[in-house]
Amino acid sequence: MESETKILVIGALGQVGSELVETLREKHGIDNVVASDIRKPDHVVGPFEVLDVMDAEAIKQIVLKHNIKHVYNLAALLSATAEKNPEFAWKLNMEGHFNVLNLAKEGIIDRIFWPSSIAVFGPTTPLDNTPQDCIMDPSTVYGISKLAGERWNQYYFEKYGVDVRSIRYPGLVGYKSLPGGGTTDYAVDIFHQAVKQGRYTCFLNSDTKLPMIYSGDAIRATIEIMEAPKENIKVRSSYNLAGMSFDPAELASAIQKQMPEFEMAYEPDFRQGIAASWPNCIDDSAARNDWNWNPAYDTNSLVEVMLENLRQPA
Repeated sequence: MESETKILVIGALGQVGSELVETLREKHGIDNVVASDIRKPDHVVGPFEVLDVMDAEAIKQIVLKHNIKHVYNLAALLSATAEKNPEFAWKLNMEGHFNVLNLAKEGIIDRIFWPSSIAVFGPTTPLDNTPQDCIMDPSTVYGISKLAGERWNQYYFEKYGVDVRSIRYPGLVGYKSLPGGGTTDYAVDIFHQAVKQGRYTCFLNSDTKLPMIYSGDAIRATIEIMEAPKENIKVRSSYNLAGMSFDPAELASAIQKQMPEFEMAYEPDFRQGIAASWPNCIDDSAARNDWNWNPAYDTNSLVEVMLENLRQPA
């Protein structure tokens, strides 16, 4: 990617977006990366546009105004939040995706990143080493919308030559933002509560193993797939991506190595049913082979970096 290529990040105030904008600006310069979201932040650094992803004309005008060529569309309602308002979640997650795909179809932008999720998998998906291609029977509106989005990615690539790239994110764990309403968010909140309270009550069972990734690795993967040569991208629906897998008890044990006084309790809620339908661990060999993906963090190094940064004075 040339440094002068103008980039738009939609959903820039979310868990991925905030860190992605920061990293892209370090790499390409503040003025080359336009951040946007449905609301304006209290403190604005660099180009920022208030944008509703469901407003196709507004997206087009911002793209033309800033001469945008690459769009990262991160706007979505996440799994647990989406279950509370399924019709709106479907509308937001799908209309926003179409609005950006159509800009590429029209030749106005050159390249799109759109995130999928392990939520595309379901109860009959193989739970261990879930392959790139397998049965996908999502049981949440979030997962249904992500699976539909993956098929539209493939369709727009095959029918119109749209250069769309995608990753199935596992649970994201990072210290730079608060939990955003996902089923895997216990793995973020647990660190905040460990530092503040010395204890945490988990909304999943102790043995519910899920694929996770450190947010820094996820951001790096997102940029790497977007900047890989076009011919290297062999999967146009969405790539499996893995970092590590653990269950709440294993994570608590890893935290207790650093904080022996930390206490963990369990009160499973509706999110347990969602998590139980998702894989334990992911086979991401396609991403490793096609664009050289390789995670840098495992569970122990994740715990170290989370606690070190959350213990810093505000």
